Amino acid sequence: MYSRLLSISEERSIFLFGPRGTGKSTWVKQTYPNALYFDLLETDVYKKFLAQPGRLEQYIPEGFSDYVIIDEVQRVPELLNEVHRLIENKKIKFILTGSSSRKLRRGGYNLLAGRALLHHMYPLTAMEMKGDFQWKKALIQGMLPRAQESDFQDYLQSYIRIYLDQEIQQEGLTRRLDDFSRFLEVASFSQGQVLNTSNVAREAEIKRMTVKGYFRILQDLLIGYLIPPFTKRAKRRLVSHQKFYYFDVGLYKAIRPMGPFDTPREIGGVSVETLVCQHLVAVNDLMRLGYKTYYYRTATGTEVDFVMYGERGIIAIEVKSSNTYKPEMVAGLKRFSLDYPEAKLYLFYTGEKKLYINNITVLPLTYALHHLPTLLRH
Repeated sequence: MYSRLLSISEERSIFLFGPRGTGKSTWVKQTYPNALYFDLLETDVYKKFLAQPGRLEQYIPEGFSDYVIIDEVQRVPELLNEVHRLIENKKIKFILTGSSSRKLRRGGYNLLAGRALLHHMYPLTAMEMKGDFQWKKALIQGMLPRAQESDFQDYLQSYIRIYLDQEIQQEGLTRRLDDFSRFLEVASFSQGQVLNTSNVAREAEIKRMTVKGYFRILQDLLIGYLIPPFTKRAKRRLVSHQKFYYFDVGLYKAIRPMGPFDTPREIGGVSVETLVCQHLVAVNDLMRLGYKTYYYRTATGTEVDFVMYGERGIIAIEVKSSNTYKPEMVAGLKRFSLDYPEAKLYLFYTGEKKLYINNITVLPLTYALHHLPTLLRH
């Protein structure tokens, strides 16, 4: 097992959210070996608490001072009322893991009114894998822990089926599983693109409002990101729609149908961009850096893949799948710099040389991902 970046030092109850397969259960078991553990994916445990959530206290020994872990708590949202009471009256500490907060929110539960800290688990990062990280391999297998094994293709396909069965069908998130399955494929063609829900609806043969609801489900299940455009202090006419990304490059590749007209350059560029996106989201959150993630695109098509904006400053990052640096790769960064001269500018590419082009730092992809915390801190 790789040592994870997630670190929790607070002696308080916590929520730990993250997509299935990111290693939440493994992490809590290894980090808190003396904790009392309830797994709501186990049928007997699930049925027991579904029938009588108020009996939770009876399964906790008197005077127990370590953490009580409830895995996949969203399966029985009613447990939160009892957890809240036990935190307040018995000072019991909980770790509540989940792959979605959708059911908790829709049920009117307030996530313990701030009495539990919120943390997230993500796919692996280059920093966690250290010398095992290879970007070419990552573009094929993705960064989910289980996908690092030899049967990754079977695993990723089963991952999709499990989500459709356990997260979508069993939780009643949609009545039309066939529509949602078709939507997942069509949405994969929007990976890294400015999102046009009307186009997705037309291609998937689903109503536009239904498609918008499906994208919300992907966000709630933490398997899709919608990246907003950067419009602060805008001096030019900018696009107003969000960009879409599946949360892991391996999952994206497993969902996206491949055909004879799909060129390696087209798929490779989006895949590298996805790999960078998932690293930015994970490192920013795990390191508590406080950035918000955007992209930049003018109405005339000038674009920068990612803009990180927060109290620490503003960072613009362009991503290119190319082994050779070419001046046109930084055209968007140069234009962005004219409007935002205070921004730090980076080009991440799949070449091997570090370059410094005026105020733009050009970095090999592997180096950039390994040193991302340092790049974002300064």
